[in-house]
Parts: sequence; C-alpha cells; structure tokens
Amino acid sequence: MRNISFGARTGVLVLIGALLCARPMSAAEIKVVTSGAFTAAYLELVPEYERATHNKLVTEFGPSMGTTQNAIPIRLDRGETIDVVIMAAPALDGLIKQGKIRSGSRVDLVESLIGMAVKAGAPKPDISSVDALKRTLLAAKSIAYSDSASGVYLATELFPRLGIWDQIKSKTRKIEADPVGGVVANGEVEIGFQQISELRPVKGIDIVEVLPPGAQRVTVFAAGIPTTSKQPDAARALIQWLASPAAYPAIKKSGLKPAKSY
Repeated sequence: MRNISFGARTGVLVLIGALLCARPMSAAEIKVVTSGAFTAAYLELVPEYERATHNKLVTEFGPSMGTTQNAIPIRLDRGETIDVVIMAAPALDGLIKQGKIRSGSRVDLVESLIGMAVKAGAPKPDISSVDALKRTLLAAKSIAYSDSASGVYLATELFPRLGIWDQIKSKTRKIEADPVGGVVANGEVEIGFQQISELRPVKGIDIVEVLPPGAQRVTVFAAGIPTTSKQPDAARALIQWLASPAAYPAIKKSGLKPAKSY
C-alpha cells in the first residue's frame, strides 16, 4: 500500500473489513465511468480495492459534459448500465434532477483547480494575476480548452467576463473527449487549460500554474449511482471507500484536494 501512513493504513484496513462484512459472499462486478479529473487518483486506487474486496471494477472513461458518445450524460441517455459515475458535481446534480442518478447517492470526492500548460521547454507566460492572464490570452497564438467542466466555464463565463472573448475566439479550440495536454505537447496549440489533475499525467508539457484568484473556478467532483445500476449496494460501498481517508494519498498526489464531505 504505497504512500499511506501507518494511521491511514489502519483506517484503510478497518474500512475494508467493514466493507467485506457488508458485501455478499460472491464478488461483485462494478461498472464505473469516471471523468478525467479523477482518473489518475482512481487508477491508483483500483488495484488496492480489488485486492481487498475481490470485487472487479470494470472501468470506462467519459467527460462530465458534452455531446461525444462516451460523455456520461449521453451514456445515460441511451440507457447504458453503469453502477458508479464520477463527474463534475453540477453535471451530476442535473442528472439527479432528470431521474438518471439515484436521489441521495451523491458523495463529494474531491475539489479540483484549473491550470494552464505549455509545451515542454517553452517559455512560461505570466498568469499570476487576472491582468497578467488577460495579457497572456491576448498574446497567445492559439488556445485550447476542454469540452467539459473547465472548458465550459472558460468559454461561457471567464473569457467573456474578461472582455476579450470576441478578440480571442477565433484562435481558441475546444478539445472533445481527449486531454487538452495532448494538443499542447504536439505543438498544435500554444497554451492549454484543463483541470490540474488532467494535465499532470500528460508527457511533453510543462504546467505553468493554476489560474489566479479572481479567475479560478474550484470544481467539486462527486460520485453517484445511476438508476441503471445492477449493483447498487456494492456501488455504495465503493463510493464510501473512495471518499474515505484511504483514498487521500492518491487524491493529493494527483493534484486534487479531498472534499471531506462525509
């Protein structure tokens, strides 16, 4: 169990023991669809959970928003069987209101910040203040953002609020379903914005820093149980574990902050 203190390790064992007592004797197969912000932490946690519970996590990936076929709302629109979704909380709340996520199943997992990246070795523009960020955006040759929570905020709220959207719109590019860091790394765009936890795993980029106060948007990512779930009890136990201190080291390592919502 890597990067976990003795106290946290003890807590993990106690919680896993409780989960083992609560679950049926036969192992469950739990289908999880997670958005990009939680992916790095989740992938580190999966093996430990599977070893401890003998449950099998079948994992797929998709953005919290957007219209691509693997976006979580689109998957649920077509009735896909999913036991756990992990996504931006505002989008999850919308799905709860639509009756596609079980009422009362939302559990906040992490808080996420938006960062900016450039190609590895490239000069790092100044974004230490709102004014500096504005100058950097105006000077950039090309700008990329995601089609999910961070990108929706940038394109519909921040850039217009800065009063520069009309000036930069023609040089912006929305990246659908793929990491923004990828198009920065290969030189397709000069600067890119996405959740820090989604930028960190991408090779070939340098993270400049997070957006400054006055421009930053803290996004909560939460888990919920779709109404199509065939394993709601196992799903609930998994979510409880992901929200527990057992997950904190992996969460912090990925650039996220535990939500401490339980």
